[in-house]
Amino acid sequence: MNFSISGGLIIALGGIVPALSIGFIGAKAMEALGRNPEASGRILPAMLLAMAFAEAIAIYALILAFAK
Repeated sequence: MNFSISGGLIIALGGIVPALSIGFIGAKAMEALGRNPEASGRILPAMLLAMAFAEAIAIYALILAFAK
């Protein structure tokens, strides 16, 4: 396989940014649950959906890096 510098940068940025955003989403969701535990039925589905969208960005970056 012939990886280039741009492919490595795509993987690096495409992995770091979603990882940070997933951590931020999880931290804010746990903070919200700590403040209002009764709202877990509304917070957890929204948190999981946001994490899935952030993870999709990492998968797109991986596909772009291999297509490069």
